[in-house]
Amino acid sequence: MASSRRLAVVTGASTGIGYGLAICCADHGFDLVIAADEPQIATAAEELRRLGANVEAVEADLATADGVSKLYSAIGGRQVSALLANAGRGLADGFLDQDFAAVKRVIDTNVTGTLDLIQRVGRDMRARGSGRILITGSIAGFMPGTFHAVYNASKAFLDSFSFALRAELKDTGVTVTCLMPGATETEFFRRAGLLDTKLGQSKKDDPADVARQGFDAMMRGDGDIVTGWHNKIQSAIANVTPASWLAEQHRKQAQPNSARN
Repeated sequence: MASSRRLAVVTGASTGIGYGLAICCADHGFDLVIAADEPQIATAAEELRRLGANVEAVEADLATADGVSKLYSAIGGRQVSALLANAGRGLADGFLDQDFAAVKRVIDTNVTGTLDLIQRVGRDMRARGSGRILITGSIAGFMPGTFHAVYNASKAFLDSFSFALRAELKDTGVTVTCLMPGATETEFFRRAGLLDTKLGQSKKDDPADVARQGFDAMMRGDGDIVTGWHNKIQSAIANVTPASWLAEQHRKQAQPNSARN
């Protein structure tokens, strides 16, 4: 028998904020399709099933068109009540020293694949006149990311895109919320190669708390949520501070310790 519970799709759900968002969905009566580009997504699914949700795990690389198609096919025409587009990737070091294939993978994960999935699911939501979309942006999008330039630029794109899409979908029954956390204690910093930086070694926010705030904002239909008072202050300062100064401050946080004089 088909489940009568609402369906949520969560990307980047194997660990960190994405896993926290999936927990929030399960706790609030959603069944789940969760995705990540690593086998650990199956373990996450097993844990989420203990919360009473029906959970389908999809191991797919959302930096590729095939990966997005695999996830969308797994939805199988079911009505998606909530899409939580959280998958993201970072890349440390100076831009000219990065491998361009790795650069492209950041862009394809954070921007291209995310937009592809949002457009596919969003069209279905608009056609029936209901749905919620949560996009994980970042306060990193408010500042030039010296030694993390491509990531910050990708988050600036998502922050901007989310507000535009929300305005386009006004009065359609589909809401768009942008979750903008600061540094959060997840696997992101290890995967991005940021452990040898002040940013990577600093105290970070709890991913479960960030996820809860983002989920609650999505359910309220809010346009955006900056999590944590320190991040709210930082984002407000960034809006009135010269970009050149912000770029230099980011250098101090993201430049590898091994490269410092």
